Amino acid sequence: MSRWMPRRTKPPSQNWRAFPDNHVGELVSIDFFAVPTATFRVLFVLIVLAHDRRRIVHFNVTDHPTAEWTAQQMINAVGDGKSPRYPIRDRDGVYGLAFRDRVKALDIEQVVIAPHSPQQNPYAERVIGTLCRECLDRVVVLGESHLRRIVRRSVKYYHGAGTHLALDKDAPEPRPVQPPDMGTVIEIPEVGGLHHRCERRAA
Repeated sequence: MSRWMPRRTKPPSQNWRAFPDNHVGELVSIDFFAVPTATFRVLFVLIVLAHDRRRIVHFNVTDHPTAEWTAQQMINAVGDGKSPRYPIRDRDGVYGLAFRDRVKALDIEQVVIAPHSPQQNPYAERVIGTLCRECLDRVVVLGESHLRRIVRRSVKYYHGAGTHLALDKDAPEPRPVQPPDMGTVIEIPEVGGLHHRCERRAA
């Protein structure tokens, strides 16, 4: 039976997992998640996550995400002139024509994941889960400015103290090693006391 099967004339193409590995320094993930408020409004948080150090390079909050608003957030995210080459996103309608045109003008090639396949955007899904489990699920959000303040504090804690196995248990913002002779270990409250960061301080 095998003699009737067509033979490969070239090696198989790389799978999806190989793509992020090969372009990790040029990739960002973008995604939205919804947050209910105390007054039953639904707010939306957009995050832009760089893959190389798992840094959240930009976030913002809105109650009405549009293609124009999302396009402007991409401009804000790459305002330092270092445009990512491949932003990974899902097929949500918010990434409409205005968004696609603006990204194309920045010479950025979008990577659109398959329908109903959040596992193809795992870094964004992981960081959203972290923000929700470690902070937003434990507070009552009062409004847009309150949510923005909470997320800003959470992102600061995540960058400075959130360790990753992929970073050799370092944080997105590298931390210096603190030997015992630097002093005793103290706890520093973060995110309004929801978390604590440990550092050595001289007595």
